[in-house]
Amino acid sequence: MILRDIAAALTSPIEGNGTIEIAGIADPAHASESDLALAMTRESVPALAHTEARAVVVALKVAAAADRFEAVIKVKHPRHALAALTRLFERPVHRGSGIHPSAVVAPDAQVDERASIGPLSVIGPRARVGAGTAILAHVTVGADAVIGRDCLLHPGARIGDRVVIGDRVILQHNVSVGADGFSYAAPAPGECLAGDETGTLTRINSLGTVILGDDVEVGANSAIDRATLAVTRIGRNTKIDNLVQIGHNAEIGENCLVCGMVGISGSVQIGDRVILAGGVGVADHVTIGSDAMIAAGSGVVSDVPAKGEMFGYPAVPRKRAFEQIKYLARARALFTEFAELRKRITALEQSKQG
Repeated sequence: MILRDIAAALTSPIEGNGTIEIAGIADPAHASESDLALAMTRESVPALAHTEARAVVVALKVAAAADRFEAVIKVKHPRHALAALTRLFERPVHRGSGIHPSAVVAPDAQVDERASIGPLSVIGPRARVGAGTAILAHVTVGADAVIGRDCLLHPGARIGDRVVIGDRVILQHNVSVGADGFSYAAPAPGECLAGDETGTLTRINSLGTVILGDDVEVGANSAIDRATLAVTRIGRNTKIDNLVQIGHNAEIGENCLVCGMVGISGSVQIGDRVILAGGVGVADHVTIGSDAMIAAGSGVVSDVPAKGEMFGYPAVPRKRAFEQIKYLARARALFTEFAELRKRITALEQSKQG
């Protein structure tokens, strides 16, 4: 690409030679003469002194470090610029055309002629696959499932019966959407059902489904369980990281970020634009309001209000959590002072008695 065209795509000004041909983007430390170096954080600036790149993209706050280059593009919002640049230089995954000879497609399934089905994939009875969708190798799509337009299902993805997936959804490797929920009837503690002395767990079947909204992305090895009777729902443009478990009947709103190793129990209700940082656990039937943020490693056991910022186990408002940590850190000193005061009081009492 020509550098001035890249600047135009970023809607950012360019200083210097806009005719430089750019073959790719790279960190300054690894950039060649034909690469556009990206130095949009303070941590990447020192490498600018040694990079081979002729042109650089910098954030406005670190622009002064780029004086020696033939051309400089200055961006106001580095993360948005990075998103645009990675789209420009994307290397799409290989996707075949049409239906691979080794794929198994049910006779009554409806696969748009502009969709592609990869090797050894299986499309179940009455399933529908929209235009532009690429289903890569070893994917299974259950009976009556609906997959929208321009989706990308990576190898090993498993789509259960009756699952509905919107447009432009991305499912990474080995995602499971629509497995049965973890739901059992058990005797009350210390009790057994009549004629059953073993306390047998009785399976509750999952009759519902899962609906993923448009532009949802689900990371590798994550699982979204189907509802018991109704719908487990993921809202439009919500992004789910790797190794996330979402239980039956849960509902997550739009534009949420669910980071790696999060566990969401059954029947949880989550609003829009919520952030669950890595390793968060959410107890069943909890409601989390829109625009809330749950810090990494927290355990949510009660409802969270809209715009709430929670931290800890159990999760409490962030300010209170930091106060608890602060006072806990002072506990040893306080106990030492208390012990010293007790000695003094004891000494005073003994002197009075004497």
